[in-house]
Amino acid sequence: MANINISCIAIIGKQNNPLYIKNFNPSHADLKYHYIAHTSCDVMEERAAMKAQDMYLGVLFSMEDLSVYGYMTNTKIKFIAVLTVHDVIIKDLDMKNIFRRIHAAYVNHASNPFYEIDSEKMIKSKKFEQEIDAIGRGRALEGGNRNSLPATAP
Repeated sequence: MANINISCIAIIGKQNNPLYIKNFNPSHADLKYHYIAHTSCDVMEERAAMKAQDMYLGVLFSMEDLSVYGYMTNTKIKFIAVLTVHDVIIKDLDMKNIFRRIHAAYVNHASNPFYEIDSEKMIKSKKFEQEIDAIGRGRALEGGNRNSLPATAP
């Protein structure tokens, strides 16, 4: 897998309201990623209309030194990953795996009986924050959490 440098992960609700935005790049202001996330919503709606079967929408657009990737669930929740562009080719399979992990973290959070699915409030969960942080920092990208596997005898 290529070394993927995620700058931001955003989750946008059905009504294009931000549910979660995490900035992994302290050199960029949070406001920049809010702008990118909302700009992505229109592009995602257009792409989703063309690609009805696939939730992964690929590269939405590039600006400055950033590439924006999108993924939309069947329930119209949008996941956005903003990557810092390097001279590295990023495979769609790698991005699909990242989005599957983000989707799984969101489903785990949404399964909480105290979480209001259609709420416009931002997600404030320590466990969810830890899962997204692990994905964004690259610790959970290669083969999942290896610490949870049982030890095997030689």
